[in-house]
Amino acid sequence: MNGNLVETLIGAVVLLVAGFFLAFAYTTGGVGGGRVTGYELQARFNRADGLVNGGDVRLSGIKIGTVTKQALDPKTYDAIVTFSVDSRYQLPEDSAVKIASEGLLGGNFISVEPGGSDAMLKPGAEVKFTQGSVNLMDLIGQAIFSATGAGGNGKDKPAGETELSPLPKAN
Repeated sequence: MNGNLVETLIGAVVLLVAGFFLAFAYTTGGVGGGRVTGYELQARFNRADGLVNGGDVRLSGIKIGTVTKQALDPKTYDAIVTFSVDSRYQLPEDSAVKIASEGLLGGNFISVEPGGSDAMLKPGAEVKFTQGSVNLMDLIGQAIFSATGAGGNGKDKPAGETELSPLPKAN
C-alpha cells in the first residue's frame, strides 16, 4: 500500500511539471490569446529565402509584428511579403525593410529600419525600400573559391604564369 502511494505522488509531480512546461510554452510561443491588433504592410523582395509565415518582424531587435502571407508576382517574379505591425508602432513612409538572418543555423526575419519622414505608412501600404535575403551557401562558396584561386585568376600569381615550371634536363 505504501508503494502505491509513493508511485501516485511521483506521478502527480511529473504531471504537474509537464503542465507547467506546456503552460510556459503556450504563453511564450505567441500561440495563445492576448494578440495585439495591428495593421498590414507589404514589401517586394527579389529573394525571400528562409522567411516563413509567422516569422518575426523586428525593429531594433524587438519583435513588433509577424509575417502573415507570401506570394509570387507572376509578371516580375518578385516575392510579395505581407506582414502585420503592432498598431502601437507607426512607421515613417521612407522606412526600409530587409530580410536578415539570425545566424548560420537560425531562421530569417524581417528587419525594419525606420526612416525620417514625418508622414507615416498607412495600413495596406507597400514599403518601397527593400533588400532581399542573402544566400549564405553562395557566399561561403564564393569565399572558398576565391581563397583557393579556383574559378579564376587568383591574386597570388600573375596572369599567364603557371605554378610549376619544368626543370631543365641534366646532360
